[in-house]
Amino acid sequence: MEIRDPRFHDGAKKAAIIGAGYVGSTIAYAMVVRDVASEIILIDIDRKKVEGEALDIPHGVSDMGTAPVYAGDYSDIQDCDLIIITAGRNRRPGETRLQLVNDNAAILHNVLMNIQKYYTHGTILVVANPVDVLTAYTDRIMGLPNGQVFGTGCLLDTSRMIRTLSDYLKVPTPLIKGSVVGEHGDTQIPIWSRFTVCGVPIENFCEVSGILWNEEKRNEISNTVKTMGSTIINGKGKTHYGIGTCSCYLADTVLSQKFTVASVSSVLRGEYGISDVALSVPSVVSSNGVKQRIVEEWTDAELAALRASAAHLKETLDSIDI
Repeated sequence: MEIRDPRFHDGAKKAAIIGAGYVGSTIAYAMVVRDVASEIILIDIDRKKVEGEALDIPHGVSDMGTAPVYAGDYSDIQDCDLIIITAGRNRRPGETRLQLVNDNAAILHNVLMNIQKYYTHGTILVVANPVDVLTAYTDRIMGLPNGQVFGTGCLLDTSRMIRTLSDYLKVPTPLIKGSVVGEHGDTQIPIWSRFTVCGVPIENFCEVSGILWNEEKRNEISNTVKTMGSTIINGKGKTHYGIGTCSCYLADTVLSQKFTVASVSSVLRGEYGISDVALSVPSVVSSNGVKQRIVEEWTDAELAALRASAAHLKETLDSIDI
């Protein structure tokens, strides 16, 4: 669901992407094709690579995107409306996102120290994994207003879930609504009690349509979605297209001052009985990041699973030693 903010104006919208690997460069490419920003700065320790990406990305058909892309440094984040952090190493085959925490927290700490030298304003979007832990860490270090730091979280998992359900139910993706919440990882939770197809609860739709829908099928679909990142990494060594378009979608929301509702990660302040840990719940996103975390009515089992996910993430966050 997307509604344009009435405060929208056609002013310049400057974005910086820190980390120009596969994920960062894919985000930049998607943003250029969609004309999301008026200026995109790429920042990476590998200057030669980032200069190559900055030359290659905008050289497609000009009618498909006009934003200039520059190779820059941290001083260029001054006056950025959006700062996207992708810097960090990728998952290796067989590795969980949380196993990245020590390496990527150290990289993130260095990134944040450099951001603080030049930061003037703007929303920070964390994409690097483990995204929930790194979002909470960024929120803690930057000390910005509630929601101005947020992460892509379970937006990608929700997209994967809707695509998987679309393939199974033989229904176009726009007719399927629902969210995956919690950790972007092994403790994620699909909120089945809120999923609808053609505006009716998914269980009712399947019953009327003669489609198998039971606990075993739900678990099968949940596991397929939960392990999809690993499946892709085992096949091609990395994932970047899915998260690239999800990040572009959020960048468009922030830079165009729209309102959208998405399952993204931010530090909860008592919602669902959870505080001081970042994880995904349905949230209203606009120019300043997460404007509001939506508290829905879920089953007791879904709530318990969310709180278990939060405890798991909090333990990992507390283990960071920098």
